[in-house]
Amino acid sequence: MSPFYLDKYEVTVARFRRFVLAFDGTPPSSGAGAHPRIAGSGWQAEWDPLLPRDRAGLEQQLTSGTGTRTWTHSAGGNELLPANYIDWYVAFAFCVWDGGRLPTEAEWEFAAAGGDENRPYPWGDAEVNRSLAVYGCTGDGSANGQCNSTDILPVGSRHGGNGRWGQADLAGSVFEWTLDYYDPSGYRAYADAGCFDCANLVVSPNEPRRVSRGGSWSSASHCLLATYRYGDPPSNRWSDSGIRCARDAT
Repeated sequence: MSPFYLDKYEVTVARFRRFVLAFDGTPPSSGAGAHPRIAGSGWQAEWDPLLPRDRAGLEQQLTSGTGTRTWTHSAGGNELLPANYIDWYVAFAFCVWDGGRLPTEAEWEFAAAGGDENRPYPWGDAEVNRSLAVYGCTGDGSANGQCNSTDILPVGSRHGGNGRWGQADLAGSVFEWTLDYYDPSGYRAYADAGCFDCANLVVSPNEPRRVSRGGSWSSASHCLLATYRYGDPPSNRWSDSGIRCARDAT
């Protein structure tokens, strides 16, 4: 793949707040947020109705549903927590607004696996523990599986778990949306095609899902592997769904 940049941290509540304050319901322009070498990877006008109509609608999305939400209507103690309850369309729009784009699944895994080092985890091959990742509802030091809002920690809290190029929380904290549609066969189609700068942009009737990566604050340890993949409908919002943006190196 071509060189690229990937955010060091997941998008925080404070960083997302600037987007919310500026949001008026105007969608990205058609083609915005595209990978410069992947045709058809930008915003599509057919997605426009899938964004909230205005700022109030966006804030309602961030606070609706059950589960632990990091968003607050005014700045407070959650500003350094990862923003959550974000669907794929809003994640895409945020990265465009922020001057970037969603990473492809291959780019995300390249960063998480340390490129040609092919690490099992972003930090290497050491088994998962609380000093390396925020996972398993153990962020606040409680027993595994006792999930509370205090288990979500500020981004970058587990420095020992940083990846090869310094990215924090590539394992744990919140799942991160990527550009690709979910394909159960993984990268097999890429290998067969021998392509460069690959992304799966073909939606299957049986798999209308987008790929999330990295595991979360409530995930079991196996979800933190650099190779772990999860497909979720793009309109879904969860307490463990967040954002990390990419940018072209040129």
